[in-house]
Amino acid sequence: MTVRYPRPLRPGDRVGVTSPSSGVAEELRGRLDVAVRDLEARGFEVVVGRCMDGSTHISAPAAERAAELTGMLTDPAIRAVVPPWGGETAIDLLPLLDFEAIGRAEPTWMAGWSDISTIVTPLTLLTGVATVHGGNLMDTPYRTPEGLVSWLDIVTAPRGGSFAQTPPGRYRSGGFDDWTADPEVRALTLDAEGGWLRLDGKGDVDARGRLIGGCVEILANLAGTPYLDTSRFAGDEPLLVYVEACEDNAFTICRNLHGMRLAGFFDRAAAVLVGRTHAPDSRTLTQYEAVLDALGPLGVPIVADVECGHVSPRLPLVNGARGRVVHTATRSEIVQTLD
Repeated sequence: MTVRYPRPLRPGDRVGVTSPSSGVAEELRGRLDVAVRDLEARGFEVVVGRCMDGSTHISAPAAERAAELTGMLTDPAIRAVVPPWGGETAIDLLPLLDFEAIGRAEPTWMAGWSDISTIVTPLTLLTGVATVHGGNLMDTPYRTPEGLVSWLDIVTAPRGGSFAQTPPGRYRSGGFDDWTADPEVRALTLDAEGGWLRLDGKGDVDARGRLIGGCVEILANLAGTPYLDTSRFAGDEPLLVYVEACEDNAFTICRNLHGMRLAGFFDRAAAVLVGRTHAPDSRTLTQYEAVLDALGPLGVPIVADVECGHVSPRLPLVNGARGRVVHTATRSEIVQTLD
């Protein structure tokens, strides 16, 4: 499938904010305001949608959320769409989204991760429009660690351009900032050391392919459906597939990854990238062992502890971009090219 990239975001462009899954509780509206002001300070006009209620696990009824998201993605005046964060059950939007209309419209950037994998990954697979995994609005005020880029860096980059990201070698060992008490927080605490790890053996990794992936707990529910057909998307090209666990124990992640493999999700994988996780091990199985048990039969390099998951910092990945991953004893790098 031909990948189409939205044009780069420029000052004066409009950014739509909507919650396809969970909205923002009143006590966290301060952080939302800070994030919106940051976008405005970059020169963008921000339009906040109606689907933002944070009193339950969904921001509005499914039909309203789907209509608002479809409207933003097909509105030629809106050049990017970003949710405040992830959530729980965006899966109920899939049969209600007008993917044909979205595919016919001029491409619009959409960013998001966690439960938003439910939307951005099928969006790329079904329409060929590139999307960004790794950017949510509420995280935007954080300063980007050296070696990484932000989702805003990606959506403002020239079409056809390349950018490299290297792991900072440090990550957050646990916990979250209290945005209620300090909505202005911008310093990202990285208090533990650690780099990438090859799980399937030793030796250097140098693999290329189009990037696609997302959160295991989310995507496993789409395995075998038309919303997660990576083989049709890949055609004759290899893929760099990335996955990450949010909170499920190792037994559950193992079963989910087995199911995704059996459904063909990894069939075109030239390598698999696994996000760093704080999800728990199980009694006789670690998270690393769960990945190897399920994906070892693929016979491709598996690189773990990549910054593409629920542990800060986060390394944005463009679904559909051409990627190259290199991991040696002295170098770890992901290069993405928007062509």
